[in-house]
Amino acid sequence: MKVHHLNCGTMNPVGAQPVVCHVLLVETDNGLVLVDTGHGLLDCADPRRVGPARVLFRPVLDPEETAARQVERLGFRRDDVRHIVLTHFDMDHIGGLADFPDAAVHVTAAEVDGAVRHPSWRERIRYRPAQWAHGPKLVEHAPDGERWRGFAAARELTEIADGVVLISLPGHTRGHACIAVDAGHRWVLHCGDAFYHHGTLDGAPVPRPVRMIEPLLAYDRSRLATNHARLIELYQRGEPDLLIVCAHDPTLLDRARKTA
Repeated sequence: MKVHHLNCGTMNPVGAQPVVCHVLLVETDNGLVLVDTGHGLLDCADPRRVGPARVLFRPVLDPEETAARQVERLGFRRDDVRHIVLTHFDMDHIGGLADFPDAAVHVTAAEVDGAVRHPSWRERIRYRPAQWAHGPKLVEHAPDGERWRGFAAARELTEIADGVVLISLPGHTRGHACIAVDAGHRWVLHCGDAFYHHGTLDGAPVPRPVRMIEPLLAYDRSRLATNHARLIELYQRGEPDLLIVCAHDPTLLDRARKTA
């Protein structure tokens, strides 16, 4: 499968360096697959959909950065996107869902509970129901038994294609997941917001604003450190056929593009 690394939402957080919304566009025999969507066209037209967080994160909201426009620039149609696999329901990861209304949207059942069905008061503040008000075709999964490189709770989404794996990694949100994609010459592990900066894995200095906001936004802070330790261990194994990326680090996006 061919994997494109897209930036679907530049943001300029207060007091921090610019960040990206790293989205994967995967070409499969069964059509296109998106891993997350970043911001969408409706977000750009009406920034209120993003919610009050836009004051802190200051998204650019450029229509040309949306997955919809980038899919079209690559020569595809929007309806070629048959499946979307989400790491979680935060506004900067699902804003583009409405741009692909016919796509099946794959997500953990725990995340649907936290965002849609049974949100706590904190989750009601966190999520933006306007971004799924169009009624996306949710396909819920409960990864519970298959193993993938040390992760016990994983499920290969064979209904999409061989080589797309949903890995449960709650902590940042109630049902947060990582998504692994077999690109042929290597696996790409998209960790969503399980970590924010490459320094978490490679020991480079992590900017202070990042260190502060990561636990602030975590649904379960105790799991945050556990997840970091698990990902650091995987990174330190140095497996040559594995590329680990996250959603918001521009350095990791640049590295992924240069080695695609």
